[in-house]
Amino acid sequence: MKRRLLLTALLAFAPGAWSETLAGRWNATLNLNGTEIPFKIEFAGDGTNVKGWFFNGDEHENSTAGKFENGVLVLNFDTYASVLKATLKDGVLDGEYSTRGKPLPIHAVRAVPQPPSKVKAPDISGLWYLEGVSSRKHDEKAWQFIIQQRGAEVTGAILRVDGDTGTLTGSYQDGQFVLSHFSGGRPALLVVTPQNDGTLAVDLKGQHHEGVVTAVRPEQARAKGLDLPTDADQHTRVTDPAKPFTFSFPDLNGNLVSNTDERFRGKVVLVNVTGSWCPNCHDEDEFLPSLYNKYHAQGLEIVALNFEEAEQLADPTRLKSLIKEYGIKYPVLLGGETSTAKDKLPQASDWDSWPTTFFVGRDGLVKFVHAGFPSPGSGELYKKEKAEFIAKVEQLLAANQTASRQ
Repeated sequence: MKRRLLLTALLAFAPGAWSETLAGRWNATLNLNGTEIPFKIEFAGDGTNVKGWFFNGDEHENSTAGKFENGVLVLNFDTYASVLKATLKDGVLDGEYSTRGKPLPIHAVRAVPQPPSKVKAPDISGLWYLEGVSSRKHDEKAWQFIIQQRGAEVTGAILRVDGDTGTLTGSYQDGQFVLSHFSGGRPALLVVTPQNDGTLAVDLKGQHHEGVVTAVRPEQARAKGLDLPTDADQHTRVTDPAKPFTFSFPDLNGNLVSNTDERFRGKVVLVNVTGSWCPNCHDEDEFLPSLYNKYHAQGLEIVALNFEEAEQLADPTRLKSLIKEYGIKYPVLLGGETSTAKDKLPQASDWDSWPTTFFVGRDGLVKFVHAGFPSPGSGELYKKEKAEFIAKVEQLLAANQTASRQ
């Protein structure tokens, strides 16, 4: 009996006997300028082999390295050049997520399985236009708001000219739909209240807009002569369509790549103006490699012109991580700091969206320009945009293959 008690006592004080594991899903909140934005995060592994991932609808944003030792968690997300540091104490995880030099407080507790909600929610599914928005970057008067709904549960996204919010998720509670998003970038919180006149009052909190706006159905907006969302195919132009689109920047090895290089002669070229700091650019980065792989043998070239912060230009770790993550095989060039982009792309007119893609024909001239790119959270609009990209590429590839650059 004494031996058993002694063994129990020794085990109680053995290293790690009282250590807590992170494995499993956690309910978390991120504090953005005083607003608590709920999201989910999940962990696996232990010690020096901890992994974590944020959720973007059905997709995951995975950590690239991590460790959990003595109650302290450190997770690196190299595709965002971000770090999550937190301490686990009494079943509560507290710390901060640091991205682009800004620390955001994080608080998390273990997720407890919840039964499906039996609350009867009004049907708000489908497409809406958000009126009266105030964009910090673009001269937009309306955004598209896409909602998928199953009972009291909703998912969706707000689609602007430069891309969307990522997948917003939430549910109906106390007469309102509460939706949120955080997957390593673009945190957002929406409170949607159905109105008696069939509109929605949408209270936005996040990085692009703050305040209450009204959501109306597209047919209502047109009937009442309200503002319509900006057409991403008409937002940006070139100053002179009769002149070739020029670029000349170094790749990550310091080799200069220019539009006059032999590899681009007589080819269809997608010139993708982008930045690894930009979540909407990540959405397009995930799509373009598949387009390149499918059509490269038929004459498609893609070149990414990346504009970054000074420290990333000096050591482009985030960009290298993105190239590896998405399997990018086409040239990725360093255009310079973000603030210099407009000066270095003088042919771009009314250009202010990250990303923006210039579709260059076999003759070296720009045939189409598309601003922004959505994520799967935009549902059918995401599928439609991918299909239109493919259609444009196929149209240009079908043009006279013997055409030479001017």
